Amino acid sequence: MNERDVIRIEGLTRTYVMGTNQVHALAGIDLTVSAGEMVAVMGASGSGKSTLMNMIGCLDQPTSGSYELDGEQVADLGRNRLADLRNRRLGFVFQGFNLLSRTSAQENVELPLLYDRSGRGGDSASRARRALERVGLGDRTGHLPNELSGGQQQRVAIARALVTEPSLLLADEPTGNLDTRTSIEVLALFQELNDQGLTVVMVTHEKEIARYAKRIVELRDGLIVRDVPVHDRGHAAADLGRIMEGAA
Repeated sequence: MNERDVIRIEGLTRTYVMGTNQVHALAGIDLTVSAGEMVAVMGASGSGKSTLMNMIGCLDQPTSGSYELDGEQVADLGRNRLADLRNRRLGFVFQGFNLLSRTSAQENVELPLLYDRSGRGGDSASRARRALERVGLGDRTGHLPNELSGGQQQRVAIARALVTEPSLLLADEPTGNLDTRTSIEVLALFQELNDQGLTVVMVTHEKEIARYAKRIVELRDGLIVRDVPVHDRGHAAADLGRIMEGAA
C-alpha cells in the first residue's frame, strides 16, 4: 500500500451560530487517512459525521484547524479553487442516486466532465463508457434511470464519481436505499475499487455495513471516540455468493 496521506486533519472544529446559541458540530478532530485505505465513519445522529464528511468533501470550511487533501491545504482556498479541487480529487456517492431522470446512464456519468478544467482531455463519451464498464454496466449506457434497478442506478452514480479519476471516493450512506443483496453488491464493488488502489471513506450508521471497511472511525459529540482496524472484515463478493446460492 502506498502510505501517502490523502487526508490529514489536525484540530478541526466547526461551530454554527444559531441565534444566540453556538453549536459545536466538530470539537477538535485529528484524522489521517492514507492512500489505499477504506474507512467507515460511524456515529449517531448529531455526532458530527455528516459535518466531517462535508469538510472532507470541501463542501464546508472549518472554524479552525487544518485540512490537507493530497498534500494541499484546503482551509484558505477560495470558492472556485475549492470547486476545482472537488472535481479533480474527489468522487461523491450519496444515499439518493441523484441521477437526471430523462438522461441516459452515459450522459449522467459525463456530467462531471463538463466542469473538468484539469486539461486531462479525452473524449467525454468514451471516458463515461469506460467508467460504466468499470462498474459492470457497459451494456446499459443508453438506459434511462427508470429502466435500471436500484443497484444499477447506484452503480451509475458510482461510475459518475469515478469518471474524473479521483484520488478519494466519498460515500454518504451509499446503501441506505438498497435491500440487503443489492447493498452487498455495491460493497463488493467498493472493495474491488479499493483493491485497485482507490481510497474510500464512507459514512454509515450500520455496523453490518462498516465491517466491510478496513478501519472504523466513530464520532460522538463532535469528537473521535474510536479509531480501530477491522479485524474480522467482511468479504462482500463471498457473502454475495452465499446469498445467491441460498436463493437458487
